[in-house]
Amino acid sequence: MAAELASLGVRARAAVKTISTSSSAARDQALVLAAELLVARSEKLLEANRADQAAARAAGLAPSALDRLALDAARVEQMAAGLRQVAALADPVGEVVDGWVRPNGLRVQRVRVPLGVVGVIYENRPNVTSDAAGLCLKAGNVAFLRGSSSALASNRAIVAVLREALDKAGLPPDAVLLVEDTSHDTALQFMRLRGVIDCLIPRGGRQLIELMLEHATVPYVLDGDGNCHVYVDAAADLEMALDIVLNAKTQRPGVCNAAESLLVHRAVAAELLPRLARALEGVELRGDAAAVALVPSATSATEADFATEFLGPCLSVAVVEDLGAAIAHIDRFSSGHSEAIVTEDLAAATRFVREVDAAAVLVNASTRFVDGGELGLGAEVGISTQKLHARGPMGLRELTCAKWVVWGEGQTRT
Repeated sequence: MAAELASLGVRARAAVKTISTSSSAARDQALVLAAELLVARSEKLLEANRADQAAARAAGLAPSALDRLALDAARVEQMAAGLRQVAALADPVGEVVDGWVRPNGLRVQRVRVPLGVVGVIYENRPNVTSDAAGLCLKAGNVAFLRGSSSALASNRAIVAVLREALDKAGLPPDAVLLVEDTSHDTALQFMRLRGVIDCLIPRGGRQLIELMLEHATVPYVLDGDGNCHVYVDAAADLEMALDIVLNAKTQRPGVCNAAESLLVHRAVAAELLPRLARALEGVELRGDAAAVALVPSATSATEADFATEFLGPCLSVAVVEDLGAAIAHIDRFSSGHSEAIVTEDLAAATRFVREVDAAAVLVNASTRFVDGGELGLGAEVGISTQKLHARGPMGLRELTCAKWVVWGEGQTRT
């Protein structure tokens, strides 16, 4: 299998120059064609996905993971719409980030260029195959994909569509490559493809992230856990708070921007928590002593509960004395993904935004909005929880880097 992976790596590097220097029009044409083909071939895609789902259910995959794996006609259309949206976005390649003229007449510029080969290693979600490849291609990169065994049939079908679209647009089909060997050893080898992968992006749970941190030898962007909090302040509109918490927790609980922990100011806890408990039917609440006293159906939370990304119908709950205590709790347990405050107090909101250290901070809005499509990026290849190169949803600009270009007229250094 090492030889097969090495062969794919050679093909990826061979496609880089052509795709990185291709015209924006050609790349856009490929994306639009891919969108059309996804819809036209939707029944074939869904047939492959049904096979994946059946095997996953037989293997005992968790309900939240099954939800991430599942495709239907609407989700296929969403994938196609995402490709169309990305095609319609401005091309970042060649954009002059900034520039100036030196006293000696040298004209200095920083210009956006593709990263090269972007490796994406991910679990369960076949829509990532389309989203990641579409963004990589738009930014002039090769998409080198390694999905999970649970979605292999779906990923094969989607990649076949993308490669066909590239060929029809006159671009190298090898600008999208799928590693079909989903073994653990191949995953490790994939993370060590120095000289092939220019940037590695993981999309998965803690186990995948820990594996990458321990074994990756290529540059990577950390797409970490989503232990997201919603803090309801003393000055919150409680009807708004109820709506936001419900949406953040239940609209799609198995994704990284779903809320996993609720913090409530003591001044409004007695009024809000019993109402929330009734509204969050089917969601297990694990609370501190103050929360359990107000919601007897809740179970006592452990330290581990407050640090857990549940990815399912479970929510940790704590009653806090004030805004400072809420921020301290978030500092202690947050994974640095997305944190929200519900308040009508501008000073409290401003302090929360200033002091909370996370990739995204929201005021009076659900954490579910921290998503490339929802924030106007068209789509995302991941949500970075680190601080170097990229932070938050990674759209087109985050799939480029800057090249220094210096224009002279014969200047020499003295």
